[in-house]
Amino acid sequence: MTASLNSLDIAKPPAATRVVAAMSGGVDSSVVAALLKRQGYDVVGVTLQLYDHGAAVHRAGACCAGQDIHDARRVAEAIGIPHYVLDYESRFRDAVIERFAESYLAGETPIPCVECNRTVKFRDLLGLARELGADALATGHYVASRDLGTGHRGLFRAADESRDQSYFLYATTQEQLDLLRFPLGGLDKAQTRALAAEFGLAIADKPDSQDICFVPNGRYAEVIERLKPGAARPGAIVHLDGRVLGEHEGVLRYTVGQRKGLGISSAEPLYVVALDAENARVIVGPREALSVSRVDLRDLNWLSDVPIAELPSEGIEVAVRVRSTRAPREARLLVDDKGVHVLLAQGEEGVSPGQACVIYDHAGSGARVLGGGVIMANRVPRPAPQPEPAYAIT
Repeated sequence: MTASLNSLDIAKPPAATRVVAAMSGGVDSSVVAALLKRQGYDVVGVTLQLYDHGAAVHRAGACCAGQDIHDARRVAEAIGIPHYVLDYESRFRDAVIERFAESYLAGETPIPCVECNRTVKFRDLLGLARELGADALATGHYVASRDLGTGHRGLFRAADESRDQSYFLYATTQEQLDLLRFPLGGLDKAQTRALAAEFGLAIADKPDSQDICFVPNGRYAEVIERLKPGAARPGAIVHLDGRVLGEHEGVLRYTVGQRKGLGISSAEPLYVVALDAENARVIVGPREALSVSRVDLRDLNWLSDVPIAELPSEGIEVAVRVRSTRAPREARLLVDDKGVHVLLAQGEEGVSPGQACVIYDHAGSGARVLGGGVIMANRVPRPAPQPEPAYAIT
């Protein structure tokens, strides 16, 4: 006789189901651990120390800092589960911080949270969960996963679209996804905070994290310059029409679509159109120059039931997000011998190399994540040459 499935889609009674709960010290992951404990699961809390948190201790708006580790420990004690803190600083530096710095120096705008989820949190922490004999790893992300009836699980947008974090989890592999569970996928933030208060958790009113955890006050250029001293090269700020408008102290201080803080004066509004890291140039132009209708991808992670190599030559209709703050937009996904391409139904502005393009099966609520990849730089626009000065012959 087949055992019935528990609330985590596992054919065991909750008491016989070990779940590792990733606890960041915030409200969301704390509620996940408390919920699973109340439902009778064998819960083990794990918190990762990811970086030297000396500068961030007691700083509101950053995850993984010393105060957060203390908060996670207090929650674990309050709900009565074992709790472990693991020092993953060296792994985090190699897999996330170093790549973040290199990407910025190459003229990209990376998303370190994607890389952290894909490597340190899901790859390394899932390995630990297996060593502990866990049946699942649960996190506090606002995203949903469901059994597809194929022996695998699918990844879907959260019920609360304003909190949906599927954009940051597109790089989760199928093997990882099959072991992951996201108990908050059907809740909104108000419901989560209400549960925290119901459980009597001291962190019920704790503010959400906002910054990249290893970038105090959002000053990422300072972090990169400490990691890679002397790597930032000064250069020219060049208009698309060829005019040199000013100088900059490194392309890492700019991102495609940026308007403010360019350090130049102009009668017309100007935006960063492209970053030419090879030649240390920041290329600016009018807003209409930002519009992009085709996006080429690298490092594709594919989660669809249909293998990427079996897609029809004419491509498939999908919806994509090219920024975490934007809703999915209609597009066509094409795969050929040159790579993976997304043709946007309507042009998008501020499409930045290094950001993610996440692919969904449709643009509506509850859409399934089919995969995604890193946006590649288009050909860097070549500013028009300036005319040679005319000299009078005397």
